[in-house]
Amino acid sequence: MTNELNAQWRLAATPKGGLPVAEDFLWVTEDLPEPAQNQMLTQTVYLSLDPYQWGRRRSGVELPGEVCHGRTVSRVVSSRIAGFAEGDYVFNTNGWQQYGLSGEGVGIFGYMHPRKLDPTAAPISTAIGVLGMLGLTAYSGLMVQCQPQAGETVVVSAASGGVGQVAVQLARLAGCRVVGIAGAQHKVAYLEALGVDSVVSHLDPQFPAKLKAACPDGCDVYFENVGGKVFEAVLPLLNKKARITLCGVVSQYGNTDGQDPRTVWQAIGQPFFERQQVTVHDLFVGNFVDQYQEVFLQEMAGYVRSGEVQYKEDLRQGLKSAPQAFYDMLTGDNFGKTLLAVGDDPTR
Repeated sequence: MTNELNAQWRLAATPKGGLPVAEDFLWVTEDLPEPAQNQMLTQTVYLSLDPYQWGRRRSGVELPGEVCHGRTVSRVVSSRIAGFAEGDYVFNTNGWQQYGLSGEGVGIFGYMHPRKLDPTAAPISTAIGVLGMLGLTAYSGLMVQCQPQAGETVVVSAASGGVGQVAVQLARLAGCRVVGIAGAQHKVAYLEALGVDSVVSHLDPQFPAKLKAACPDGCDVYFENVGGKVFEAVLPLLNKKARITLCGVVSQYGNTDGQDPRTVWQAIGQPFFERQQVTVHDLFVGNFVDQYQEVFLQEMAGYVRSGEVQYKEDLRQGLKSAPQAFYDMLTGDNFGKTLLAVGDDPTR
């Protein structure tokens, strides 16, 4: 281990706008850090790539020179934390790097604490997918915030994406009529195979009309991942006292006008919200970890084991490919949950 180096992607500068470019990221290698008391050194196996990461970088939450943020599945290399031993697999937040420290005093990535994983219970990659923050995001936004009732119509945008594919399946399990919005035909076909009641492509020239036809009784719950023209097509369909969970507006993350995507989204929707008495919930998954994570893990693990919830991963290879894979995810050139294989997974 003494001769090994730690490869990292750092943020080169605060992005000025638009979509990521190569100059936004800086490839760095440095010596491995040594874990202090109550810390452990872990080697990244899988890195999660998510749209919210671009918002952190554009808004200045992530500072130039910092290791790019990202949740990870990692293997413990050496531990000075009770309960964690060499060879354990953990869900943690190493970010865009091969190795990282977890534990006491390592708080640059926020609220996430390492959680030990059982490779015999589920594939370890699911800890940053259907059994991780992604799945908890879908669960919190749909089941906790919007509380869909049997017989209601739930519309989910980016329905074949990591969060969307979980949201549509939870809505089905709740007894709702589920309408998924996707793009390319293979994504539409995937959602149909999952049993989604109606799937509409936003690439269809007749998209607004076809979405309306798919929602003959209007829309009671909308899970928002996209914004833009998709959002505008949903607005006239909102029923009285409809509920919206605002997970993201990925179509506006590449804007160059300097306007805040959330503010623009709210301004477009406000007349409809007021007229229909719509409740809008901003979704930040960190608010739900303490109260709902254990309940969610128990429920979702059961659904995955029984096959009632399925999941699709878009697995890219190698840490060096992170910027391109990140760009592809933001522009919709992915299929399912985007994650990066950084190290070997002998459990796979």
